[in-house]
Amino acid sequence: MGELSCYAYHWLTMRKEYTKRSRGNADSSGFTVTEIIVVLAIIMCLAGVAFPIFTKISYNIRLKSAASNLSGLMQNARIAAAKNNTVYRISMSTSTACAFNVANNTCDSKLPQITFNSSVTPATGAPTGSGGTPSPYVLVGDTGTGTPYDNATTLGFSARGLPCAYASSTCSTPATTYFVYYLQDARGDGTTGWAAVVVTRTGRTKSYTWNGASWN
Repeated sequence: MGELSCYAYHWLTMRKEYTKRSRGNADSSGFTVTEIIVVLAIIMCLAGVAFPIFTKISYNIRLKSAASNLSGLMQNARIAAAKNNTVYRISMSTSTACAFNVANNTCDSKLPQITFNSSVTPATGAPTGSGGTPSPYVLVGDTGTGTPYDNATTLGFSARGLPCAYASSTCSTPATTYFVYYLQDARGDGTTGWAAVVVTRTGRTKSYTWNGASWN
């Protein structure tokens, strides 16, 4: 009987301790309404700070992609001109660009054609550095003469793959200076992004974007 009472006492003690722990866990679990409101406020503040940053990154990626695609198209046209021993020119509208085979009088279907994003368009000419526009790109070390060719000039490639200012069905080489073709990106925040695709007199191409202070 004494042994049974000992077991009963031990069982009651363990049950009481378990109940205390259960209540303690119940009291410590979950968050108060105030804590939830504070956490939500912090999340909203962080989102408000991060959203413009991610939006700007998205704009820059879109513009860089367009400039890179245009640069690649020019290189493809250069290679095709030398390979096919005929003149190619870059045909650009406000929304598309292609490598135009002058001999066939059509865009080369074997080469990729570009469709610009609806917010990205070729500029009408070089920026002036005023009115919020960037300064014109300058190719350091170039020994050419005259003002660099820009969007107002049609870029062509001779049958040897050398760039030229294509005009009146004529592609005269070597070009007197380098070429710079500018793209504009009308952004949702009211600003305008700028990119430049540079073609040297030897035919090498490279794309740049304006960061607000310089081309990089």
